[in-house]
Amino acid sequence: MTKGFPKGEEHKMIIGVSSYSYSRLVNSGAMKQIEVIAKAKEMGFDAIEFSTIAVPEGKTLPEFAQELHDEAAKVGIPIMNYTIGADLLAGSDGDQEKEIERLKAEVDVAAILGCPGMRHDCTYGAFPAWWKGAKTFEAAVAHVAKGCRAVTEYAASKGIKTMVENHGFFSQESRRIEQLVTHVDHPNFGLLIDMGNFVCADDNPVEAVGRLAPYAFHCHAKDFHLKPGIWPNPGKGWFMTRSGNWARGAIIGHGNVPIHQSLRILKSKGYEGVLSIEFEGMEDVLQGIALGLENLRRFVATDY
Repeated sequence: MTKGFPKGEEHKMIIGVSSYSYSRLVNSGAMKQIEVIAKAKEMGFDAIEFSTIAVPEGKTLPEFAQELHDEAAKVGIPIMNYTIGADLLAGSDGDQEKEIERLKAEVDVAAILGCPGMRHDCTYGAFPAWWKGAKTFEAAVAHVAKGCRAVTEYAASKGIKTMVENHGFFSQESRRIEQLVTHVDHPNFGLLIDMGNFVCADDNPVEAVGRLAPYAFHCHAKDFHLKPGIWPNPGKGWFMTRSGNWARGAIIGHGNVPIHQSLRILKSKGYEGVLSIEFEGMEDVLQGIALGLENLRRFVATDY
């Protein structure tokens, strides 16, 4: 699903940023979500993506999406992806069809934004009350894939590719995500590969990126500080991985995620899409994003 390059031609990646990176500023009232667009352009990003739009009071989601589209056009930075939550196993009130229809409406929002892709979650592993049998990913994958296919078939009619991300413990590791994308088996459906998220399920990031790179539609650069679970809880800001290790969000290049090696793998597979920073560290937001961008551009420019 990625494109290759003629021998000797430079690999190109579009360096973007997720609006989620600015969420602490937006949530505190220090910045409005629409202002993130101009800030991303000012900081030197090539593109932006929106993760769960915070609709201002008195406006509808489609209305505000149009405002975001117009602001991006005015500023001169493309919106390249729209990221939303979803659960095609639990469904909406236990109903997968209702969840599919809800996601189709979100595809319409992505169309208003003018972005070529939409990432939705697949499932967090909450089985509906009517479910019978084993409660494992392997037992659920065909049902979840059916929902993903219905959404992507609708999105294809709008010219929008859909994807899921390695996100949420139940559907985070690479082997499970590969099962899902191969079950969906649709040219309009692929993956958002988040280099950092694999560690939340204790999956080796470089092995995971190598496995999933052929399905990549979009990528996130994310870093984490990591500590083994045999150590005591490090305190505020740290969370426990699926296997009981410790992780904390980091500035790109400051943590333990092998981002540079992951980038080499993506280059070797011919990936030429968007590479967005998703910053969730404890540091000052703007400084953390800026340092991450500086490091990420340096990593992309070098192969050693």
